[in-house]
Amino acid sequence: MSSGRPPSPPSSNDAQEGLDQLESLRGSERRVAMATLVSTKGTTPKKEGAKMWVGEGGRILGSVTIGGCVDARVLEAAEKVLAGAGSSLLSISMDDEEAWDIGFTCGGTVEVLVEQVALDGAVDPIVAAYDVIRQEIAAGRRAVAVAPLSGEGRRVVVREDGSLVGSLGAATLDSEAQGVALDVMRRAASRAGTLGDPGDAFFFELHGPATTMVIYGAGVVAMPLVSIAKALGWKAVIVDGRERYATRERFPQADEIHIGILGEIAERLPCDASTVVVLVAHDYKFELPVLRTVLRRSPAYVGLLGSRKRGKAILDFLAEEGFDAETLSRIHVPVGLDLGAQTAGEIALAIAAEALAVTHRRSGGSLARGGAA
Repeated sequence: MSSGRPPSPPSSNDAQEGLDQLESLRGSERRVAMATLVSTKGTTPKKEGAKMWVGEGGRILGSVTIGGCVDARVLEAAEKVLAGAGSSLLSISMDDEEAWDIGFTCGGTVEVLVEQVALDGAVDPIVAAYDVIRQEIAAGRRAVAVAPLSGEGRRVVVREDGSLVGSLGAATLDSEAQGVALDVMRRAASRAGTLGDPGDAFFFELHGPATTMVIYGAGVVAMPLVSIAKALGWKAVIVDGRERYATRERFPQADEIHIGILGEIAERLPCDASTVVVLVAHDYKFELPVLRTVLRRSPAYVGLLGSRKRGKAILDFLAEEGFDAETLSRIHVPVGLDLGAQTAGEIALAIAAEALAVTHRRSGGSLARGGAA
């Protein structure tokens, strides 16, 4: 049996933060300027989709970098938009020293779209689009908001099933946007692109459920693993059959704690392209039922704590049950990157690092020694 290699989950932390900020502004502001990071050249701590909101009274939420000259330029443009100027697309270039100050590893260029959003009266098309996206995320689905970089304020939302909500103003553009948006979902990354003839620029903003790390086994490795997952902005779920181990005292940061038969709990829990599965129970009778369940689904990552010998025995057993080589290749065992980890905290770091690399489709190699920048 084979379920194929799953897609990577969207890197949606910045985008999700933007949705939460919009919710906090509704009811307290009449109008806001929304600045969206739509393009970056150079390595930056903020990804495409990051937002800054500026209210009429000067209230600021979010950031498109980590401060400095770019956010200052964006704030200036936002104030002009709120004063009646049209939307604007800022292109800001930086030398190496300026770039380092705001989190880039080298000089580069960012493009930021600044638009006005109405939060009172008739529903603004931008607000309407994000309402649809919020509904899709709540249902565990991905969606892409397509925005013209000309700043016209129009939006079309492409759902995971290909259906459209809203319009870019022409059926041909909507149809083209649908195809590009579905490709964005497959590639799991927001990006700018062109549509139409001669080719106007648009931003394809990917949204999806937050990455969830489900940890089977509440031992000593699971404790720092939960902390690291939360630091990454992930949801952390603990599953164990032992009430004395799976406690709120041991896992104060866990979003959920489930106690019971691991295989049965695995059947109930969501497991899709936004799910990272880690098994640290280190017991065949717990691991095999969980693996049988998750391998029939499409998690972004499956990691199994254990030696090569023990891992081979588990893989051989599953192969005898009918799981094919492609499906079994999704199990990372021994789990984690080769960091020389020995302590529980080091092992947890190695596991989380490998899971992050896999979800971002990276090798996990050293940037200084030829890894992708």
